[in-house]
Amino acid sequence: MKTLRIGFIGCGNIAHGHALRLSRLDGVHIAALADPVQGGRQALKQKFSLNGAEEYDDYADMLKNGELDAVLICSPHTMHFRHARQSLEAGMHVLIEKPMTCSSKEAEELIACAAGHGKVLQVSFQRHFLPPFMYIRSAIADGVIGKLTSVTAALHQDWKRAQEGTWRQRPELSGGGMLMDSGSHIIDVLLWTTGLTPTQLSVQLECHGAPVEVDTLTAIRFAEGAVGSMNVIGLAPLSKLKEAYAFIGERGGIFYDNGSVTLHLNGQEPIEPALPEAVTDPDRSFVDAIRGKHEVVVPGEYALKVVRFTEEIYASAGYHVSAPETGAARREA
Repeated sequence: MKTLRIGFIGCGNIAHGHALRLSRLDGVHIAALADPVQGGRQALKQKFSLNGAEEYDDYADMLKNGELDAVLICSPHTMHFRHARQSLEAGMHVLIEKPMTCSSKEAEELIACAAGHGKVLQVSFQRHFLPPFMYIRSAIADGVIGKLTSVTAALHQDWKRAQEGTWRQRPELSGGGMLMDSGSHIIDVLLWTTGLTPTQLSVQLECHGAPVEVDTLTAIRFAEGAVGSMNVIGLAPLSKLKEAYAFIGERGGIFYDNGSVTLHLNGQEPIEPALPEAVTDPDRSFVDAIRGKHEVVVPGEYALKVVRFTEEIYASAGYHVSAPETGAARREA
């Protein structure tokens, strides 16, 4: 088995989870680290004993000199497109952190680029690999609760305070606020588990004095007939995030609350259903897709739906994140 040589673009906190998972795989070598911050590279290198990994200030030098098979994109959101496109053009497979890009146009270009170069393009939506969400998707698809009539999703997080002063609240790097950041996971769950198609939106959005939006409350009408709501709240006095969903169908409902799943069928006592086992993760599945063991689990074509829905929410609220040179966000009157 050929050893896969993998490079990182971006060595911040999210890169550590990827490095941990990759370190458990046979035939995988983290060969290069690119990040303009030396401390970030060094922290990742020391934590995972990546003594042989080459270090680069400039990712372009890594792509040119690294002799890599694949690249993980862990950079700020607005850089994803450029970093991923150049990696694909350099002949490398790409695993990209969420959100895939900050615009559907960029997402479509990346999909075409990957196809044109015959490379794997996967997006790291972790919930596709977690047993509670795997169960919810399967149960809905199997008709356990009947045809969906409503879906509600909510995320509460101390995001405004926790991310103050970081790149996540700089529009030129983040591409948006909490909806673009943590909210990507909520949109992902809403679309992936249900298969529903949003058609009509009504949005309330609030920045609370931050340079980007913090709270987003969205009412949704789906093409399939269901109604829904999605509240992504970044001004909350919580030490840990709170994530909750309710999937209601004609025969009952499935409720999720921070990892706990309850099935409540009409006229029956609620139960905690048996959950499937986790058999892979974003990084293992990426490596297996490169080796031809299975199809890409979270392809760009799917991640495009998340990007497009995010755009539609912002557009419905009249909210615009400016171009990088201005570094500000605005909302139309």
